[in-house]
Amino acid sequence: MDILIFGIIILVLSIIIHEVAHGYAAYALGDPTAKLEGRLTLNPASHVDPVGSVVLPALLVMTGAGILFGWAKPVPYNPYNLKNQRWGEAIVAVAGVATNLLLAVIFALIARYAYANGFGEFGDLAALVTLTNLSLGIFNLIPIPPLDGFTVLRGILPYKIGMQMREFEDRMRAGSIFTLIAILFIFTYFFAGPFYDFISWIFGLLIGV
Repeated sequence: MDILIFGIIILVLSIIIHEVAHGYAAYALGDPTAKLEGRLTLNPASHVDPVGSVVLPALLVMTGAGILFGWAKPVPYNPYNLKNQRWGEAIVAVAGVATNLLLAVIFALIARYAYANGFGEFGDLAALVTLTNLSLGIFNLIPIPPLDGFTVLRGILPYKIGMQMREFEDRMRAGSIFTLIAILFIFTYFFAGPFYDFISWIFGLLIGV
């Protein structure tokens, strides 16, 4: 039970760090929206979504769904404030993914060191942080709205196609939480197996097992 609680805490913190990374990327590109709304903070109270940050992660961990996912309140930004109008949204989107993947690599190195020096339990905790962030990062790269991968793809395609994709994304977002839950259910039933195998393979390479 302790490892389940730790897993949920790590998942929630990783989601929050992911969102804050979006906000800092937008701020670096000239948009102060997140800063003005007090969202450039790691304080969970500013980010936690009751369903996406608590209920869903807990259910996924406790049921062994084969996927670690959740969401926090999206960090707001105004794309029209970004200095780089061509690549700005793609950069903001990829910032969250890159942060999760960087954390995965860092904690994989920590886990390797712990295992090599006889700190097995500490290595297991570091490995769990690695697995959580690896899963979040790669899952968010899937190019379907409202995931970051779709925003990245939209940002690098020609303007006309990108605008058509934005309209599609807006229609998907109109479904709010129900759209995301539907995507998660479809993914779980049809793609969770191959996704888990892929994550496990990368995880093994990082951890060295």
